[in-house]
Amino acid sequence: MLRLESVEKTYGRGANQVQALRGVSLDVMPGEIFGIIGLSGAGKSTLIRCINLLERPQAGRVYIDGVDVTDYKGRALRTMRRHIGMVFQHFNLLTNRTALANVTFPMEIVGIPRLARERRGLELLEFVGLRQKAHRYPAELSGGEKQRVGIARALATEPRILLCDEPTSALDPETTAAFLNLLKDINRRLGLTIVMVTHQMHVVRAVCGRVAVLDQGRVAEMGPVAQVFGAPQTEAARRLVKEAAVGA
Repeated sequence: MLRLESVEKTYGRGANQVQALRGVSLDVMPGEIFGIIGLSGAGKSTLIRCINLLERPQAGRVYIDGVDVTDYKGRALRTMRRHIGMVFQHFNLLTNRTALANVTFPMEIVGIPRLARERRGLELLEFVGLRQKAHRYPAELSGGEKQRVGIARALATEPRILLCDEPTSALDPETTAAFLNLLKDINRRLGLTIVMVTHQMHVVRAVCGRVAVLDQGRVAEMGPVAQVFGAPQTEAARRLVKEAAVGA
């Protein structure tokens, strides 16, 4: 479903240059929940934004469902992004729109008629357990509810891939557990491929089948979650395991 080949991304120039990604290659299979984990500054958020070309790599290739999309622009890029939903760390809801209006916004952009998009929006809010909050504004919602609205919005254009950028960082443990259960349900019921970026090892253990450990812009280790965290082969993975044990 997704393949990255030797992706590189650099910010700044000269002495201020920072290389965020250094030849990252990985594959994500259709229908799996794939985790990308690493400490702060490892390049995780840059990597996930390169998948839908919110950040454009300076080198390497991005393939979606076997198609090279790296150089997509204009209409081709907009069409590609309709098939890739994204859930953000800080929700990114429009504060002057209700929950329903936030969910229907992507459909409005692509020209779906109002009645059709409102019907679909209500179905999606029902799916995430928030139909009764359809006409509430973000300020009237809890953090967990905002994140559920964010999921409903990400599903609005019926994507094949769902990207989650640190989706649980702003949530308490109980709300995090409910959110992760919802993600697993979405994966099971819709067959969505999910890519999740996080620095929280317990999140990866709860929902992911495979994981890539990112360290200073490189993939240090990749494989099944139980294998990578049960018998880490690299210093980067061992450091994550140690930090998780200390924080437990």
